[in-house]
This record gives sequence, structure tokens and C-alpha cells, in this order.
Amino acid sequence: MDSKKLHIAILASPGLGHLIPVLVLGNRLASLHDVKITILVITTTTSHAESQMLKPPSGEKLVDILPIPPPDISHLIDANTNMVTQLCIMVREALPGVRSTIACLKPRPDVLIGDLFCSEAFPIATEFGMPMYLYVPSTAWFTALTTYCPILHEQIDGQYVDQVEPLKIPGCKSVRPEDVVDPMLDRNEQQYREYLRIGIEFKFGDGILMNTWEDLEPISLEALRKNESLGAVVKRPVYPIGPLRRPIEPEGPKSELIKWLDMQPKDSVIFVSFGSGGTLSAQQISELAWGLELSQQRFIWVVRPPAKSGADESFFTSGSGSDGTPDYLPEGFLTRTKKSGLVEPLWTEQVEILNHPSVGGFLSHCGWNSTLESITSGVPMIAWPLYAEQRLNATMLTEELCIAVRPEVLPSKKVVGREEIEKMVRTVMEYKEGKIMRDKVRKLKISAENALNKGGSSYNNMCDLLKDAELRSKSLKSTSD
Repeated sequence: MDSKKLHIAILASPGLGHLIPVLVLGNRLASLHDVKITILVITTTTSHAESQMLKPPSGEKLVDILPIPPPDISHLIDANTNMVTQLCIMVREALPGVRSTIACLKPRPDVLIGDLFCSEAFPIATEFGMPMYLYVPSTAWFTALTTYCPILHEQIDGQYVDQVEPLKIPGCKSVRPEDVVDPMLDRNEQQYREYLRIGIEFKFGDGILMNTWEDLEPISLEALRKNESLGAVVKRPVYPIGPLRRPIEPEGPKSELIKWLDMQPKDSVIFVSFGSGGTLSAQQISELAWGLELSQQRFIWVVRPPAKSGADESFFTSGSGSDGTPDYLPEGFLTRTKKSGLVEPLWTEQVEILNHPSVGGFLSHCGWNSTLESITSGVPMIAWPLYAEQRLNATMLTEELCIAVRPEVLPSKKVVGREEIEKMVRTVMEYKEGKIMRDKVRKLKISAENALNKGGSSYNNMCDLLKDAELRSKSLKSTSD
């Protein structure tokens, strides 16, 4: 089998945060490595932004995108079912549709890559004689925690968040109890059992792809590859192939927002956005508005209606809703800041904004997609983690990479006051600490570019992955013949 004829199917679980890295991976494999790519997307019924991304792109079609109809899971969940559990149930119920779609594909895929929540698709890959790899669109540190969690489950009694000492992961930076991922917050919930299952199933695949690169996380990657304790858990090759992020859209008519940015001084605007699923309480929105105003900095703020429950409540509905001006901001805020700031409801062109020379800071929820977009744009951050693995990411950004500042107390535990917000914004935009962070993140930007270039570590890891996938596919086909 010639690698140019290799046909890879990539399975994406529901949610824009999962779809984006899968689309970017597929496009990179197709454009740079001449691989035939079919992307299977388990869709949702509520995300306008997701439906927009599934439309065929203009110009040359790099990948085939096949939506898998969303299964009806209303009888399996209730109002208290959390996001991770819903995701896992949706994927599980969609698997018959995934199987029938793969069975009808001509030519049949040689390889299956599933994202983090699609590990239950292993039997489908086995049935069709395909090697299967897992794609973790996050960090090596998160991957290590996920694969080691089943061992932590046996070692530690009681809730992780109640532990006094950090959770030790062999060869890696320890995890503070308050930084554990959402599924580990309560060991009595179904999402914890789902997370344990995923951690166990990681070792069933033929390899693990991660959206990181060698120079960003050398210690965690070394642990996954060579540490005896952790290596015995993973038992599979790991391929850091990042940073993969959305490309800048081809030049066209400039939006009013970009035209406004063109008129601002270099590094003078802070961009505020909490990703495709992040929401804040009404009180926190008010304090953030006051903090931005007090900082006297130029800003672009993507605002969503206040959260009624959890900070991830809009995960499945991101990008939908009214485009009207928000009416939940402090009285007079829009009038007082109309010369220095823009308020954008719900959604805006994040990659183009972060890449604009006028943008000098990013107040972010620390989702890994947004984090990579900030790093590869050379923009320092204010880390404001909300859910999922974002607390891990925030700790890595502030303590290890030193390219971000963060509130003294987690925003999920208490409202961050306007004075602290003002101080963080000024730190990034005005003070010496901000300049140091900006210098560091711009060095990381160069490191990221080098990793992706031909001959770079991530490029070579992708080549190694394709060689391995081709050999495994050949072996499985010869066995079945």
C-alpha cells in the first residue's frame, strides 16, 4: 500500500471544541501528507457554529465530511446529567450510525482515528480490520493524568479534591487537588466512571496523538514514553503532532471589527473570550465589565448571556441565539467605553483577532484550542479557567511556561472582583511583567513554527505515525486474507 493512497477516517465527538482540532488534523494530513481523509462528525442539533463549520469550504475540497445524525438520548439523561456523561452517552448511542457509515464507504478506510471521547469505537475498528489511534486534542500532562487515573483510583481513598498532598503522576509534574479535571471532582458521579473507562481504554489503541509539541512539554512526553510506572500503563507510542490550530481565513472584505483593530496601536488591545462553551454568572459579568473599564485599556469582549447553572452550560449550543446587544452589562458601560472597546455578542473571528498586531493580551478560559491560538499568535494571557481540563492548562501557563497571570482564587470558587481584574489587565498590557511574558510567548511561537515545519519534530512525528499506520493496516489485511 502506497502512503499516498492511505485512507484515514477520523471520528469526532459532539461539540465545537472537539470538532475544530479534528478538522485541522484532517486538513493537515490531506494537504501536507497527501492522505485521503474522511471525517465522521457526531453532530448536535443545537450548535449554529458547528453547522457552519460542517459546510463544504470554498475552493479545493481537502477532506470529506460526513455528519452522523445525533442520537436521541433524552431518555438516558436528565437535567442533572453533566457534560462529560452526556458526551459519552451521545457517542455510545451514535456508534451504530458510525459503523453503518464506515461499512458504506468506498474505498473502505485503512485506519481509524478517534478523538478523546471515541475510545468505545475500538470494536468497530477491529471488525473492519483497521488499526485505531486516539487523538487527544490537549496536553501530554492531561494525557498522563487520564491514563494514570485508574491507578490513582486504587491508591487514594476519598475525594481527590479533599486530599492535602498533590496527586503524584510518575515522571510528571504533580497535580494539585483543586486542579483536577471536572470528571475527578466527584468520584460518586457517572462522569467519573466514564473518565476511568476512557483512561483504561487509552492503552487499547495503536498509538496516541496529542496536540502539543516536543519543546513545549519535554518532561511529560518523556514520562509517557520512558517512565517505567507510567509507560507500563500507556504501552503505546505517543505522537505529539501540534500545535494544530484553525488557520486564518483567506483575505476578503474586512469586518468592521478588524477595521477597528487596524486603527489601534500595536499590542494595545486585550481580547476577552471564554470559548465556545464558557459562560459567567451575572455578578461576574458585571465585575468583569467594571474591571475592564477601570483598567482604561482598549478591549474586545465576546459576551454571552449569564449562566443559569454550570460554566459549561452552553457547550452544546455555542454560537446560537440572538445577536442583539447584551442588556445584562452595567448601566452606561457601553456608552462610557464606546471609544475604547467593542462588545461582541456570542461569537467572533478569534484567530484573526489574536493574530492582529494591535492585540497584546488575551483573557481566556484556557481551553486548549484557544491556548494554542494565543501561543501561536505570540499573545500573553490572563488565565481564567472554567471547566474540563482548563485548571490544568492555567497552572501550566502560569507556573511552568510563565506566559500568563491568573486570579488568586479560582473563578469557579468565588467571584473575581473588579480591582483584581483591573490589576491583571494592567499587568499584561502595561507592566514589566507583561513585557517579560510577551517575550516568552513569542519565543514559544517560533518554537511552534519550527515543530510544524518540514523536518521539525511534529512534522516528523506525523510521518512516523503514517508509517506505523500503514504497516499495521497491511498486517491486519494480510492476516484477514
